[in-house]
Amino acid sequence: MTEEKKKAPDAGMSAEEVMQKFDKESDKRDPVGIWHYIICAVCILFSGFQLYTAIFGVLDAHLQRTIHLCFGLVLIFLLYPARKSWSREKMNPLDAILAVFSVVATMYLVVNYKELVTRAGMNTPTDIAIGVIGVLLVFEATRRTVGWPMLTVALVFLAYAFLGPYMPGILAHRGVSFDELVSHLYFTTEGIFGVPMGVSSTFIFLFILFGAYLDATGLGKFFIDFANALAGWAVGGPAKVAVLSSGLMGTVSGSSVANVAGTGSFTIPMMKKLGYRPSFAGAVEAAASTGGQLMPPVMGAAAFLMAEFVGVPYIEVVKAAVIPALLYYTGIWLSVHYEAKKYGLKGTPREELPKFGPLLREKGHLALPLIVIVYLLVTGYTPMRAALYAIGLTIVCACLRKNTRITFKQFVEGLIVGAQSVLGVLIACASAGIIIGVVTKTGVGLKLATALLDLAGGKMLPAMFFTMITSLILGMGVPTTANYVITSTIAAPALVQMHVPVLAAHMFAFYFGIVADVTPPVALAAYAGAGIAGANPMKTGVTAAKLAIAAFVVPYIFVLAPQLLMINATAPTILMAMVTAIIGMWGLSLAMIGFCQHPLNVLQRIAFFIGGLCLIIPGSMTDLIGIVILFLGYQWQRRNSGGPLPNVGE
Repeated sequence: MTEEKKKAPDAGMSAEEVMQKFDKESDKRDPVGIWHYIICAVCILFSGFQLYTAIFGVLDAHLQRTIHLCFGLVLIFLLYPARKSWSREKMNPLDAILAVFSVVATMYLVVNYKELVTRAGMNTPTDIAIGVIGVLLVFEATRRTVGWPMLTVALVFLAYAFLGPYMPGILAHRGVSFDELVSHLYFTTEGIFGVPMGVSSTFIFLFILFGAYLDATGLGKFFIDFANALAGWAVGGPAKVAVLSSGLMGTVSGSSVANVAGTGSFTIPMMKKLGYRPSFAGAVEAAASTGGQLMPPVMGAAAFLMAEFVGVPYIEVVKAAVIPALLYYTGIWLSVHYEAKKYGLKGTPREELPKFGPLLREKGHLALPLIVIVYLLVTGYTPMRAALYAIGLTIVCACLRKNTRITFKQFVEGLIVGAQSVLGVLIACASAGIIIGVVTKTGVGLKLATALLDLAGGKMLPAMFFTMITSLILGMGVPTTANYVITSTIAAPALVQMHVPVLAAHMFAFYFGIVADVTPPVALAAYAGAGIAGANPMKTGVTAAKLAIAAFVVPYIFVLAPQLLMINATAPTILMAMVTAIIGMWGLSLAMIGFCQHPLNVLQRIAFFIGGLCLIIPGSMTDLIGIVILFLGYQWQRRNSGGPLPNVGE
């Protein structure tokens, strides 16, 4: 047994075990008897409400968001026990009571909506009591669903609102009274029911429901078979299958851990069988799955929030994400290719793989909704309307063939799965709303942005570095959605003050919030991959971070050269930026893996890294320098082998 295996007590974990251990949202209760039917009924009503308002018109903002939160809180308290030791099959009375309180606290706003609007800002003691209950319920739901890190951040901001007069220097403010803060957070659309909840209550829910129905049709298995047919036979085939299938799954899945568990249960054993080291196999799947949130057309939930915060159509965010996502996956693809060449790893025999033609004829129609949703977004449809049509088309397409047809039972299960899948995003948006509420009430956002600029000495690179560190630290325990909300409120404005395009500044924060999932010491996607692979978690995390090198480099580049985001760029400049950046990723990948035609020595790896970096940075001079360095480096390594081929166990 290898040393790596000895250090992996969780070797051979199933996908379900991985989800329960590394994805807190998956550790749900599954009660039997009457409570099972009650939960299913609430889920169906929740999905029904969202579909009804999408078809016939969204309610007034506060009403839509309040009812959305009502369903979310009820389901969270019914599905997530207060303590891990509590039974997953029986309902605890306390949870049922909190679910009832959730209905009372939210329906109070709905029933008294007109009266509350009439006397806006003049809240009664009853209003304040209800508001306190509502805020506390959001806190408890956050603890159960997302965990303590997110709750801690929200509590710190809440404490800051009261302690403002006692804070030092730039952080000081006049303070906020208890009633004033409760009123602001619960009875306006600037707190819990702010923009994040507005996005969650409209198109985020529909896109998650869209993903649930796509999954029900067997699209995930089609993606894996498609990737096998396309690349399974090539050098290092199973690893390339992992990259391709995870990237495709990422177009409909917003969770990196769920993506690892879903595709990794197939691809990681295939990679190990071929001869990849367990830590590398887990790292490939983790890096590829994490990039799914960067992959258009359906990116993570934070991308929808970005469109709202920046004030652009969602399709603009999608367009901006295309080239960075392409570079991200190009880097991983090249890395696994040269890792396979380094150790002499072959692909899977063609006769053992699905045939491309028959596969497309039998299941190719399942991918049609993804093509249509891109068309709808490009032609000006709102994300909500595009998602609604895509849901209907998914069901219709599935019915075109008997082997993919959705039964009535599967249709109902899709409503249930969609409602349950949105809970993590929903409560993260509610908690993020509390943080935004404090920021808007105290003005701390501008103060922190100013402090960040002062700390960076007014220089761009240090400001970006501090923004990156903030995002990575928050990403250790805060979901991507909330991470983005916090950094876009605090750090992104600092970059905007330095004349960085608003979309580029927000995309920068967005990227590093996502890449935190493969950044040690807390790299949940990498640890999930290690669990399936039976590998050392920390070694897997470090390897995943190396594979995801593009996600650490490209954000700096697109802030300095926004044409990578298609901002103020013409078609020729975009094409040139893409071609040179892909060649640059080749150089970076060689530097990370340490192999081209022969093993590379230290100086050769440095040369390929510098040359690759120069080519990723748009510009004629940097492109010329990069081409020269890569050409010379390539010729150098051809004449100097750098050492013998390593053994696969090293």
